[in-house]
Amino acid sequence: MGENGDTEIIEHHVDEEMEKKRILRSHGSSFMESVTPSERDGHSSTQSSHRLLAYSDALISIIATVMILPVAHTKVQDNEELKESLQVLLTTKIAVYLMTFLIVTVAWAAHIRLFQVIERIDDCLALLNLACMMLITFLPYTFSLMATFPENILGILLFCACVMVLGFIQAVIVVYGFSRPFLLNDQIQVSENQVFYKHHILKVIMRVPIMCFFASIFSFIFFQMSYVILAIVIFLPYISQSLKWCRSKAIGQVEETPDSMMFYTYHPNEPLSKERVEAFSDGVFAIVATLLILDICEDNVPDPVMVQKQYGGSLVAALQNYGPEYLAYFGSFATVALLWFVHHSLFLHVTRTTRFMGLLNTFSLAFVGGLPLAYQLTHEFPRNSRNELEAIQISCVIIFFAGVFQLAIWVAALFSERETLHPYVRYGGREHAFMLAKLALYPCVALGTFFLTCILSKFSASIFHLMEITVPFAFLLLRLLVRGGLTLLRLIFCPDGPETRSALEEEEEEARMPFNTIIT
Repeated sequence: MGENGDTEIIEHHVDEEMEKKRILRSHGSSFMESVTPSERDGHSSTQSSHRLLAYSDALISIIATVMILPVAHTKVQDNEELKESLQVLLTTKIAVYLMTFLIVTVAWAAHIRLFQVIERIDDCLALLNLACMMLITFLPYTFSLMATFPENILGILLFCACVMVLGFIQAVIVVYGFSRPFLLNDQIQVSENQVFYKHHILKVIMRVPIMCFFASIFSFIFFQMSYVILAIVIFLPYISQSLKWCRSKAIGQVEETPDSMMFYTYHPNEPLSKERVEAFSDGVFAIVATLLILDICEDNVPDPVMVQKQYGGSLVAALQNYGPEYLAYFGSFATVALLWFVHHSLFLHVTRTTRFMGLLNTFSLAFVGGLPLAYQLTHEFPRNSRNELEAIQISCVIIFFAGVFQLAIWVAALFSERETLHPYVRYGGREHAFMLAKLALYPCVALGTFFLTCILSKFSASIFHLMEITVPFAFLLLRLLVRGGLTLLRLIFCPDGPETRSALEEEEEEARMPFNTIIT
């Protein structure tokens, strides 16, 4: 059976479930009469999960982001070449940071999917969730051990132990939730296949702890293999989906209960909560901006004794020495803020978030989390030195990938634009070109800055800081530039005046339409 056949089965099953849900609601009074007193007590003790989820998203975003601190605070001696030191960082701290950031976001995505099934909570579920958060907050310590002692297996063992216990607690949450169906979402409540749902979800949840168990075993034999297994955990959904596709091509489609395709699938188009993706992303951007000012407060406050002896008590004169640090801070903060602005603009027009879009968002946030490293590097070395040039080029690479993955989210959404994007930004929509320009601005500017610094290495710092200063003004003028470019293209390729005016009139008519009245 092909993909169309699978889709028809799923849609048919969804229609059946929604019909059951409608019937259940239409007979609400008779249903409540059949509920036992103990079940009524359970209902009265339930509570909304919104605050718990907001707290969890904030906590996980903090934990994922602060993992850059051991990397950003690695000092490079004046007599060391940054290129050689960076090779050491890339093979240890940076690689482990990226891997651990992705694994933490995998745990966060699993948390999203879990609480898409369990929509209501009670005190027991709240406490179990806090236990999950406690284990997740311990992950940075295990990360520090892995980064500092990459050949020592203790860090790997502690990390794997945390993930395995975390998976066990999530399994307990599933069992507990299904033992009290009123905690589940409405679709599962009215389903006749609750047992199948439970077994399927448990099977999916336990795959990651099992992988980590094998990683811990391999740490005693060949510890490099442990890192490979942990990396596989990140891409397990896509590996599983690829294997399933290969199997269907080799031996034909395996008969499978349609329910298994509705929850906890490994399909890239499986929906993720857009609100939680936004909340997690906002947390990462906020923490990155906060880390920048913490570095200023820690390193750029002069000692009172030094101010008195060397500068005659003049604080202004003492602070002048920190001019490059202040410039780097304001430039870095502007970069973080504008990347958030682009992210906000993108998700303002996204109507549905998928698993694959979530993965691309994770990659973007991982590089956003590296901006404190870029800030540290851009002001740490002497002017016009080789280290300064390489530090600025590293910063350009970080900014480029942070922006290009945001652009990739939009490109991925365009492949199923009717389900994922607002009509304004779909192909041919009146905001399509503007959104493309907004998302492409930072990747293009960062790439151009990188090549300019290669050609004009003596002016690398000036070029980089000029880029940071001019990009905000480019965003202010972007709409005018896009409109001017589109007008010029119309004049060149569509010189017919009446058709152009008709298109403009149609665009103006669409612009009068309230944003919230457009239905996808």
